[in-house]
Amino acid sequence: MQNDIIEPEILSGHKVRAFFTGKYTGSDLSMLSKVSGLSGDRMYLPIQKHTDKIITIINNMEQLVGDAVVTGQKDILLGVKTADCVPILLYDKKRHVAAAVHAGWRGTAASILKKTVDLLKIDFQSDPLDILMAIGPCIRQCCYTVDIDVIDAVSAATGDGDYCMQRDGKYYIDLQSANRQQAILSGMNKDHIQVIDECTFCNPDKYFSYRFLKEEAGRQGGFIAVL
Repeated sequence: MQNDIIEPEILSGHKVRAFFTGKYTGSDLSMLSKVSGLSGDRMYLPIQKHTDKIITIINNMEQLVGDAVVTGQKDILLGVKTADCVPILLYDKKRHVAAAVHAGWRGTAASILKKTVDLLKIDFQSDPLDILMAIGPCIRQCCYTVDIDVIDAVSAATGDGDYCMQRDGKYYIDLQSANRQQAILSGMNKDHIQVIDECTFCNPDKYFSYRFLKEEAGRQGGFIAVL
């Protein structure tokens, strides 16, 4: 099981349990319970719809539509499911607040990461310089061909950068780099950001990829809990 779990170094040594999963652990609650040490009723996975909605968990654990989840409560495992989209984990080391973000191209174009950082600043008085961030495995620029309207939408939210390119008449985009750039523009320290540079499409034995498997794809994800 441990070979299927990626624990980002940027979040180690802090009062937080954070990890990304591969296809073996996936998003199975019983497997997640073994990894996290938390029971199923202490896990929160939103109903993901590629939105910019952010759910804050205080006492209510009702499952809602959203693509980012935030909490300052201890021992609640927040999670997002992915199969090519970007799982992002955030932790404010001073305020002890955690967040999990699901950022596909629509979420990235809607600045869901920036909006999550803004919520941390407003609702939890977080300083972006205190926030640590891990960006998990997703489909990378090497394999992610998109239409020009996707490039335009993400660029409008992110600004110019090396996260998109054109090759042989096709457009490619790297959502990890786009979200990293958005985080820096939100005031985060670039040295507080770790990118797990593995491509889900290139590694079908390790990760689920919707583009590779289509409707047969399961889901892995990113998970985080304040301890």
